[in-house]
Amino acid sequence: MRFREALEAPGFGAIAEFKRRSPSAGDLRPAGDVVEVARGYEREGARAMSVLVDEAFAGSWDDLRAARAAVTLPLLAKGFFSTSDQLRTAREAGADAALLILRDLDDRLCLELMREAEKLGLDTLVEAHDAGELDRATVLGASVIGVNARDLSTFTIDRSAQLELLARSPRDRIVVAESAIATRAQGAAAELAGAKAMLVGSTLMRAADPGEKLRELTSRPLVKVCGLTRQEDVDVAVEAGADLVGFILAEESPRRTEALLDAPETVLRVAVFVGEEHETDADLVQLYGREDGHRSRDAVLRRGSEQVGTVVDLPWLEDDPTHLERAHARAGRVMLAGGLDASNVRAAVEAIRPWAVDSARSTELAPGIKDHDAVRAWVSASR
Repeated sequence: MRFREALEAPGFGAIAEFKRRSPSAGDLRPAGDVVEVARGYEREGARAMSVLVDEAFAGSWDDLRAARAAVTLPLLAKGFFSTSDQLRTAREAGADAALLILRDLDDRLCLELMREAEKLGLDTLVEAHDAGELDRATVLGASVIGVNARDLSTFTIDRSAQLELLARSPRDRIVVAESAIATRAQGAAAELAGAKAMLVGSTLMRAADPGEKLRELTSRPLVKVCGLTRQEDVDVAVEAGADLVGFILAEESPRRTEALLDAPETVLRVAVFVGEEHETDADLVQLYGREDGHRSRDAVLRRGSEQVGTVVDLPWLEDDPTHLERAHARAGRVMLAGGLDASNVRAAVEAIRPWAVDSARSTELAPGIKDHDAVRAWVSASR
């Protein structure tokens, strides 16, 4: 399968990278075995594999050849390419695609290399770091555009800027989030901003088992702990492995909090409203309608003004035996909520395969006060 075709598959996927070292982070896996790592990536569902062939990353063309002999994954040759000879070498070594970095290429040369790659049967990943480079990639007609959170001149990371660039990327292109993804929530943030895939390298290469780490980063559902009102409970939810932490800002809720509490950038904060909402710095908004003085059954999940998912919930203080059937029939990203706890969430996940699961009451000692053991049990059972 071609590189671009693999990235067009339904859902959100990963380009898993092999590199022994990084100029910004130093040694990552100096004695890394590219064959072993490549087979782990293929086993755990990578859409494609990126192989560093540059000496600055302790890479070589032999690494690419070894990966090609070991797996059938589409391979991205990654280096600082500026000549047609380098592209031919990449193709001969078994690459299906090559990286072109706009920081290092003017438009004329980049277009020449894109055309040469097409003649050779190579796809290209055209990398942008800022708004100007994103516009250039679009005008050049790049079908696969990488948005790198790392400034290659200074090695500084700006995830917020990356997410904004992803959000404004053209929707008729395949957009890949590159760098600075270490958790499932950070990958999900890129997905919700518009990325079709993430390119992950250092996080995987630092892991004891890169393939298992890849599976962790790409697995679903995401796990949300909602109804948080105390900082100590947020901290426990994060430590337990929650991906999303929810803060209910609706006036009538017994779990209401006055403001969002602190959480690390490794998770996403969700502001929950009923009827009216106000501006916060939450990563996502979960908005219910108001019906008969209570929340509506279902909610929309929004990133900014864009709806990115649906929350399928139970009626207020009621049960419904068709709950899972309703969720299963809903298209798009579904966050499943209502009546879930550590004892039944696995069965619900197997039946629905939701994008995320959400619980508040099952993890409480009292409204807004969490039982820390129950929080840990909920997250463990959900994941």
